[in-house]
Amino acid sequence: MKVGEINLIAGWVGILCGVVAGAGVGVFFHRESWAGGYASFERRMLRLAHISFFGLGFINLAFGATTRIGGIIISNSGIASVLFIVAAITMPLCCYLTAWRQSFRHLFPVPVICVAAGIIVTLSGWSSG
Repeated sequence: MKVGEINLIAGWVGILCGVVAGAGVGVFFHRESWAGGYASFERRMLRLAHISFFGLGFINLAFGATTRIGGIIISNSGIASVLFIVAAITMPLCCYLTAWRQSFRHLFPVPVICVAAGIIVTLSGWSSG
């Protein structure tokens, strides 16, 4: 499998997970007090997990598409690929764990650093072939 192709798959899987997570949360959204009420920390974390599937799915799609555009070479693209996939897994996981136990909020630097590092690696390795 070529570098970037796995990110295209990860992106679409992330979007599917976002749809499923949204449907799961959507079943209960009409209940005023569900998950502590609309403004509760727990419910905000569940919404953030839902949207993070989409956001990081789109980042993976963008990276995968970028690696496949003719004439663009990204040195260390394998490293960036892994960083974006790790971010796509760990961000919703951090959100769900934090909704469960607030002490897990200390894990948020992991996905944030992965995304930032993936972007830096991508931009710094960008060249026209």
